[in-house]
Amino acid sequence: MAYDEDLANRVRKSLGGRTDVSERKMFSGIAFMVGGHMCCGVTGDDLMLRLGADGADAALEEPDARPMDFTGRPLSGFVYIAPSGTAQSRDLEGWVGQALDFVTTLPPRP
Repeated sequence: MAYDEDLANRVRKSLGGRTDVSERKMFSGIAFMVGGHMCCGVTGDDLMLRLGADGADAALEEPDARPMDFTGRPLSGFVYIAPSGTAQSRDLEGWVGQALDFVTTLPPRP
């Protein structure tokens, strides 16, 4: 499955200015790594976020969020955000900001 290149470019822009960002193809899409940790990505036309257990639980209260169930079982701490939840730049930046807030609390990767 291809991923939404426009959404990926918008995520890149949201992460702009950081020197610790890299990209990897995974989950049939693209993942953005921050400091060696998966932070967010694009799968199909959905935004994928790593928010941690508490952040994911809070996000799932929003109408555009659903559990990340890439393998058929929800992946703890991760959510998908539907395109309607990222249509506005401020919404996309808010979601990406939440993922950044979480991954920057993780210990450095070797």
